[in-house]
Amino acid sequence: MSGGIQPHNARPAGIWNSGGGRYDEISRGIADSIAHCVLRLDPQPGERILDLATGTGWTSRLVARSGAQVVGVDLGADLIAFAAGRARAEGLDVAYRVGDAESLPFDDGAFDAVISTCGVMFASRPEAAAAELARVCRRGGRIALTTWTPDGAVFEMFGVMKAYMPPPPATHPPSPFEWGRPERIAELLGRDFDLAFETGVSFYREPGPEAAWETFSTGYGPTKALAASLDEERRAALRRDFIAFHARFATPLGICVPREYRVTRGLRL
Repeated sequence: MSGGIQPHNARPAGIWNSGGGRYDEISRGIADSIAHCVLRLDPQPGERILDLATGTGWTSRLVARSGAQVVGVDLGADLIAFAAGRARAEGLDVAYRVGDAESLPFDDGAFDAVISTCGVMFASRPEAAAAELARVCRRGGRIALTTWTPDGAVFEMFGVMKAYMPPPPATHPPSPFEWGRPERIAELLGRDFDLAFETGVSFYREPGPEAAWETFSTGYGPTKALAASLDEERRAALRRDFIAFHARFATPLGICVPREYRVTRGLRL
């Protein structure tokens, strides 16, 4: 058992944290996939459940409404502060703390269940995060994960942003979208969990493509940090391409982007 943010995760922590309370709008956009994952976790009253990479706490609040005892952990201090405030305002008893998914500050087998909705997939060192996920889940307990697929709309959206990112270093983390492949999840978790998978589609709706840019450039750490790193001309070009991508999904009422994901349920061996 350890704790604190590891040095190699200081920069990712700053990026994710930059969205602050506005990250809740990102969670609003994937609320249907979060509900799907919570349903498959099937939290029970009195269970001790960890929401890993909780962000602003959307998932933890949903789990807490079942009567479970929830702990939410995230890299971002501002995200955690917002999550705690929202839980208090809703009268929910959720314990939040800043922590690193690759080095969790909990005892072995501390939780009956662990959930992570489009969160742990972004860990810098997947093997370390997977080992910690298994370590803190008691034998006979369970996990539920939502991860974006490597060929869906969120992957495509990241491709739009990638064109404006600097070249990655020679040694860089594997793609987070690898967590969307059952084969990769089996590599990471198959020794410790009996795994089962289910696919789904989350529908991201906004009044228009410009609203998608506003939501992501102010509330989604990777998009906000990227935009802030660019000069005025390239920032304007990113905005144009980001809006054009979302405009592909126009409807008579706005935009509706179908975003494919995978739910993994695991029973701890």
